[in-house]
Amino acid sequence: MTRQQHFGWFLSRGFGPHGWARPYYEWGYDWQRPDLYQQSARDLEQAGFDFVLIEDALSVGITPATLDLRVRKAYGGPKHDPWTLAPYLFAATRHLGVIPTANPAAWHPYQAARQFASLQHLSGSRVGINVVTDVGSAHHFGTERLPHDAAYDRAQEWLDALRLLWHSWDEGALIADPVSQIYADGSKIRAVQHRGEYFTFDGPLNAAPLPAGDPIVASPGGSGRGLDFAGRNSEIQLALSPLDVDSIRAYRERVHAAAAAHGRDAADIKSLFVFKPIVAASAEEADRIVRASAEPSDATLLEVAEAWSSDLETDLTSLDLDRPLDPAIFGEHVSQGTIKGLRGRFDSFDDVPLRDILTGKARLTRIGDGISGTVGTADELADLIEALGDDADNDGLIFSGDLHPVTIHRTLDELVPILRRRGILRSEFVDGGLRANLDAF
Repeated sequence: MTRQQHFGWFLSRGFGPHGWARPYYEWGYDWQRPDLYQQSARDLEQAGFDFVLIEDALSVGITPATLDLRVRKAYGGPKHDPWTLAPYLFAATRHLGVIPTANPAAWHPYQAARQFASLQHLSGSRVGINVVTDVGSAHHFGTERLPHDAAYDRAQEWLDALRLLWHSWDEGALIADPVSQIYADGSKIRAVQHRGEYFTFDGPLNAAPLPAGDPIVASPGGSGRGLDFAGRNSEIQLALSPLDVDSIRAYRERVHAAAAAHGRDAADIKSLFVFKPIVAASAEEADRIVRASAEPSDATLLEVAEAWSSDLETDLTSLDLDRPLDPAIFGEHVSQGTIKGLRGRFDSFDDVPLRDILTGKARLTRIGDGISGTVGTADELADLIEALGDDADNDGLIFSGDLHPVTIHRTLDELVPILRRRGILRSEFVDGGLRANLDAF
């Protein structure tokens, strides 16, 4: 029997200039107005997607050179606060979950617990929290940059604090009896005093109890510490992996082992893999697209270098394409995971011309021709998705791209009907919010 899967959409640019440097920017949507995102959210709900997840980065850079790298092509900024966008998306939809990104470094637990609880009520229990541990923005908040594992320790204390506040009202505390005119029983509201390593506050929370459970927790991170955090806390793991059966199965086994280590069931967490496919009208067109990418021009390599320069906060565009990259150019603040991502299939930067590294990023691969193919017809994409579900027990995928009607329809117009006919994609939602829809299968 075909395995039904969950699907989400990842706003990989965050709440920023969607469509910038692409022809569809000329459709004339104003990225700073909600209409663009509301139309896109309605289309995703119509397609049967469970949620939209909004990337965010709090810092646009430190030095003048870094600032220019990140804003020149709007790769790293500007970005508006994704939590301010969420209510507009809730207003435009009935079932779609919305998962903005939150960094514990920027949110005091009491403020976070109160605001997220309020959105959980207002949305009909459709809000989630994508917890990230990036420390590059520490200087904005007057705090020290934490080491990798310490940032996860802070995130754990933060989540524990939110849950402590959300549950400071015991069962039966909320009465709301119009006859007795008693709204709540103060004897069932517990005082909270938290004195932790990273946060200090008193409770209880003054927001009403949550009727359909806590907000969903999502998290990225494939390191051992990141997977442990997901296994302990998350309902959604934002996963990066080659999209083949063996890789998907191995990754899910690691996530399930992390969940089991914290006494949770494997079904408590969905591993959803990031996917950015190119849908071709025919097999011949798919072949042509792949062939055209095989020998990228220097102009194309420059575009690739600009994008990676933003992520790495390191200018690759001025380097000699035909010389190996010296890893000493990366500052201590640069994510080792991002550096590893740039290196790709190469074990090191030694004796590897920068041209070869960037060419590997520019080349596209054909679905069916090997690991992680991304170009194919809608039927071929559906075949891949079905195989990942049936043969690797995959929970689902998160499509990545601008939250723009053009990108959504370009990807989904032909794919959604095929997935529906095969029983892979839901055709209706259940009541109860995001958690209920994630738990439906």
